[in-house]
Amino acid sequence: MEYLMLLGGLAGLFFGGESLVRGSVGIARKLSMSSLLIGLTVVGFGTSTPELLVSLDAALRGVPDIALGNVIGSNIANILLIVGVSAVVWPIAVSGGTLGRDTAVMLGAAVVLVPFFALGDLGRVAGGFMFAALIGYLVFAYRQSRSEPASSTDLPEAVSNVWLSIVWVVAGLAMLMVGAHYLVDGAVTIARTFGVSEAFIGLTIVAVGTSLPELATSLIAALKKQSEIAIGNIIGSNIFNILGILGLTAVVSPIPVADRFLMFDLPVMIAVSIGLTLMLRRPQIGRIPGIIMLLLYAGYVWTAQ
Repeated sequence: MEYLMLLGGLAGLFFGGESLVRGSVGIARKLSMSSLLIGLTVVGFGTSTPELLVSLDAALRGVPDIALGNVIGSNIANILLIVGVSAVVWPIAVSGGTLGRDTAVMLGAAVVLVPFFALGDLGRVAGGFMFAALIGYLVFAYRQSRSEPASSTDLPEAVSNVWLSIVWVVAGLAMLMVGAHYLVDGAVTIARTFGVSEAFIGLTIVAVGTSLPELATSLIAALKKQSEIAIGNIIGSNIFNILGILGLTAVVSPIPVADRFLMFDLPVMIAVSIGLTLMLRRPQIGRIPGIIMLLLYAGYVWTAQ
């Protein structure tokens, strides 16, 4: 039964995330947002909604290791797994100075977790600070985007009617909420049955499961050669995962931080974030770097046990 709950939860997250992103992009295009801003915010944040609901649900139900592992593991998977797969499918072209700003925000968000994690508890004050930083970033990014050209990309496929877009968003949120509940239920049951730590389950199965919308979106972007959406989706998702999800979760329910996150998983997340930042200074992320990233992710999962 727990496996059916896990699979049902993953299916709900995947289809709910797809529905949410499709509707959100339809609305964003009506506002004439640029393709890069859509990738960084609407798509990036929309595909992170599964992580938000799973972490909130886990924290409220007293399994903080899954709440934390979900976010840290998702950020690592976003870079090593999703960027890696996307680069193998089609090399990701890198252009635009805006990425320098956004990768700096992504790195800063990761590094700011170090002192918070060192305290052993992510409390409401820290969460409020992180969420306020996210709002500031959004305002700044939107103001800068006004000088950028409007999006002409066809990814993901938008719906032309605003009301229909809203229906997609509401339906997506409903599927995400149900999927998040069953995913946490199934993951906790499996972890306790087989004696696997909840942190490991959160860092791997739950993290990859909640990253399925990012994987689908970036893969479609790679196939359609829409590099701005592909990479903007990952950077925006990582920023939202830290500042938005951990921030909001901590405000709702303070999160105790296990030592392993400070000593191992957070340093790995910071290291791969630095690696992505350096790779984005090159003209493209090719297939060989993509394969290396996939091998590194396999090594991380093996070591995380």
